[in-house]
Amino acid sequence: MNSPVDVNPSLVVSVISHGHGRMVQALLQEIADVSAGVVTRVVLTINCPETFRVGEGEWPFLLELKFNEHPLGFGANHNAALQGATEDFLCVLNPDVHLLGADPFAALMQAAANGGEACSYPTQVDEQGKIQDSERALPTPRALMRRRILGQAEACVDWVNAACLMFPRRLWQEIRGFDESYHMYCEDVDLCIRLRLAGFQLKKASCTLQHAGSRASHRQWNHLRWHVGSLLRLWQSPAYKAYKKTLYGRT
Repeated sequence: MNSPVDVNPSLVVSVISHGHGRMVQALLQEIADVSAGVVTRVVLTINCPETFRVGEGEWPFLLELKFNEHPLGFGANHNAALQGATEDFLCVLNPDVHLLGADPFAALMQAAANGGEACSYPTQVDEQGKIQDSERALPTPRALMRRRILGQAEACVDWVNAACLMFPRRLWQEIRGFDESYHMYCEDVDLCIRLRLAGFQLKKASCTLQHAGSRASHRQWNHLRWHVGSLLRLWQSPAYKAYKKTLYGRT
C-alpha cells in the first residue's frame, strides 16, 4: 500500500480490561466523541471478573465483548481479539490512555499506509504533558546498563511500547501477531524486531496520546519476575539474535 489511506478505511481496535472498568468506560466514550466514523469496531476483552456496564448497542461503532474464563497474557488476548479480522487496519490500544480531545486513528492509519506498509505509533505524554520514553533501543544488557544505571538517553529507536500500535491487516497477518510465549513484558520488543526483520518499518504518526504508564514491575514482585523472565526469553530468542547480527551487528 504505497498511496494515501483510502476514503473511509475500516478499523478495529483491541482493548483489554484487567480490572480497568472505569478507564475502559472513559476510553470508549472518548473514542465515540472524537473518532466516530473512524473506528469501525472495538473488541473489548474482559480478562478477569469485573462488573461494569458498557452498553453494547449505544456506540457509533460495533462493540464486541469477549469474556475470559481464565486470565490470558497481553499478547494472547490481543491475538484472540484480532483473529480473523477483516478490517483494513488493526490497532492495539491500552485501557489507560486518553485521546486528549482529538482523533489519533486517522493519522495513525495514514502513517501506517504511506511509503510502504508500516507499524505506526503516536507520541506518548504523561499526565503532566511530558513526553514519555516510549521509543527504545534494543534492550541488550549493555543498553539496559546505560539506561538504568548511567541514565543515558536512548541512542536509536528499535522498538516502541504497545500502548498504541497501528497495523495494516497484511502486516499483522504476516508477522502473526504477538508471540504468546511472553506472558507480559517484552512481547512488544519481540513484535517490533520481528516486523523489522520482515522488512517493515516503525513510523511515528503526527498525533499524541496520554498514557498513564503504571510501571508495575517497579512495585510488584510478580510483575518484576515476569519482566526478568521475559528479558531472559527475549535474549535467547532467534529473532533477538538475528536482529542484532543482521541489522546492527551488536554484541
